Amino acid sequence: MEMLHLKSQVNPHFFFNTLNNLYGLVEKDPKEAQSLILKLSDLMRYSIYEGQNEWVSLESEIDYLRNFVELHKNRYHKKVDVKFDTTINAEGYRIMPLLLILLVENAFKHGVEKLRDNAFVKMELIADDGHISFSIINNYDKEEEETNEPGGIGISNLKRRLEIGYKKKHDLHISKDDETFTAQLTLHKV
Repeated sequence: MEMLHLKSQVNPHFFFNTLNNLYGLVEKDPKEAQSLILKLSDLMRYSIYEGQNEWVSLESEIDYLRNFVELHKNRYHKKVDVKFDTTINAEGYRIMPLLLILLVENAFKHGVEKLRDNAFVKMELIADDGHISFSIINNYDKEEEETNEPGGIGISNLKRRLEIGYKKKHDLHISKDDETFTAQLTLHKV
């Protein structure tokens, strides 16, 4: 029950904001709006149906993240440099659904949304030798971040989900310097 509750806390405001943005885009660029509506549909389907599963394929989780990133990039009226490199050296990797999204949401919420320009998010996922390694780095506005309370619900939700699903089979390192926030998550085969 606790795991279902934690999964349900994936940011619903994102869906509402995206729908509002699509409403404005329908008249301006109908083809782009259609493409983004399909991505949003895939995202919602995954969240509702796959998100209830205990485990999903790593590939489906990556597709979910890619759709999320594309929809998020469309929300901003500024250039955002987003890179997402993946290396999967074997098939059959399984992961808890909606786990990595918590780190990606944080990068956009505390980085991209608060920066006026030069925002970036760099992600790398490597699946090899019985483990999955995910790293994400983003820049942020230091002055803006100092007014916010440290550690939000997303990170505490992630830590609790890791404790439940990966017990002692994970490593999470989070660091921050004057310009960037970095998270490195390694999931060992369970």
